[in-house]
Parts: sequence; structure tokens; C-alpha cells
Amino acid sequence: MNRKNVAGKVWLVGAGPGDAELLTLKAARVLAACKVWLVDDLVDKSVLALAPPATRIVRVGKRGGCKSTPQAFILRLMLRYARQGAQVARVKGGDAFIFGRGGEEWAWLAEHGVQVEAVAGLSAGLAVGAALGLPLTHRGIARGVSLVTAHTEDGSQPNWQALAASGLTLVCYMGMRNLEGLQQTWREAGFAADTPIAVVERVGCHSQRHLLTTLAKLASAVSVAGLASPAVMVVGEVVAHLATQENHIAAAA
Repeated sequence: MNRKNVAGKVWLVGAGPGDAELLTLKAARVLAACKVWLVDDLVDKSVLALAPPATRIVRVGKRGGCKSTPQAFILRLMLRYARQGAQVARVKGGDAFIFGRGGEEWAWLAEHGVQVEAVAGLSAGLAVGAALGLPLTHRGIARGVSLVTAHTEDGSQPNWQALAASGLTLVCYMGMRNLEGLQQTWREAGFAADTPIAVVERVGCHSQRHLLTTLAKLASAVSVAGLASPAVMVVGEVVAHLATQENHIAAAA
């Protein structure tokens, strides 16, 4: 469907995992220039604090297990404001093109004649390494990293067997809803019971928390610690590297 171009523009802005200091310079510049922000639930309040006084902030949160703004409504909002000639920021936690539906929104906006541009953001699955001092790749341990989601709209799953055999570090998004089921699925796929796992809640935020455990203890350890979504899990031998570092720090204290 080809539509006549409209006067405004939509920016798909990756706001990073939390702390506003993790925004790119370009993201900060674009946000300052946009009069309308359509903001996801995971965007930290420190980012919202950067909005100029006249900014119209519309919250369009989407969280698993919670009441969410329908995607169709968000699309219509972007189109409406763009047709009014506004510079619109669709502000997303992390990066718009890593589990952020950025590709769908870009295609829909372009189809409706809306000028659209994206600004890269730091996804939680990549930021988690620096946040903990945890190398997602490490010479002699992990030669790559795979970003996957445990939750999909159609209920399909990644090829866990292939991932278990790959030797890659696994960073799993959206896996907190059914940890016991995921734990069993991973064991059946070939992940060893003693596979080290780091569970990190609110990566990059001041309220960030984490725990180190193994696959065999995953669900019970998370329950005891009271960790919840939003969180990512880092699965693989690199997590043992972090555990060794933390043990050294504790011994020296």
C-alpha cells in the first residue's frame, strides 16, 4: 500500500537498558528535538527526566503478563501525530531491532507514507556484560553469543538442542514467566545440570540485582531471591568466570 508522504517523522529510538547515561549522543539529540514521545514501559524514569518541558509524553507500555497497550493502537498514534506534522519519538527500552518490534513498525510506517528513522540503543542482553564485569565472549571459553527469547507470540521455541551443542554463551530474554518449564526444557535439550547461569533483573538501572546459580537450581534460586521481570539470563561457562571473580572479592573483603 503506497500512501502520500506525510509532513511529520517518526524516530524509533533505543533508550538503552536503564540509566540515561547509557543513551547514545544521537538518541539524546533526537529526543530533545521530538515534541511527542510514545514511551514503552521499560524506559527508565531517568530517561524521561530529559524531556523538555513542552514534550507530550504518552505511555504505551507493553509488559508480559500485564495489561498492555495494543500494538495497533500504538501504530495509529504514530501515524496520527506524524500527519499533524510532529517529530515523534517511539521510545523503546534497549534497541528497537532486538525484540523491540522495530522492524514491524518501520515497515508499517513506510507503507503509510511516514518518514521513519531508527537510532540504535544498547540492548540489555549486551549491556549485561559490562554491568556485571561478565565477559559474554571469552578466549578459550566462549567464541560467540546468541540472543534469544523464551517467549514468542505463536508459542514457537528456539532450537534449544542446537544452542546447547553450540558452546555459545546464551543470553535469554523474557524467560521469567515459566522458569520451571524452561529449566526442564533446557535439561531435555542437552544443557548440563551444572551449567552456570546469571539472572539479572533491571540491567543498567539503579535497582539492578543479580544472582549466580546453576540450571539445576534455577527456578528455586530465583524464587528465594525474589527476582522478577524484566530480567535476562546469561547461560554458559562465562558465568563461572564471574563467580570466581566475586569469590575473590568476597575473600579479600
